[in-house]
Amino acid sequence: MSALDNMPTPANDQNRLRLNYNALRDEHERLDRDIAAMEEQGHGIDRLALQRMKKRKLQLKDKINELQRWLVPDIIA
Repeated sequence: MSALDNMPTPANDQNRLRLNYNALRDEHERLDRDIAAMEEQGHGIDRLALQRMKKRKLQLKDKINELQRWLVPDIIA
């Protein structure tokens, strides 16, 4: 293994962005399911925990959108 193997390349950066994007999407989907399950319970739920989960979900959505802009190039027609 040479030092060149660890150098950043566009392909490595693209792969790293995709992995990060997929991990964020997975967490977002998990939070979506967890939030829905909590809301189905109705009364007796931890409202603070629910608010924190919703806030985290919004933060993830922002990061996902930002990564999408990097991964999907603008097409100028």
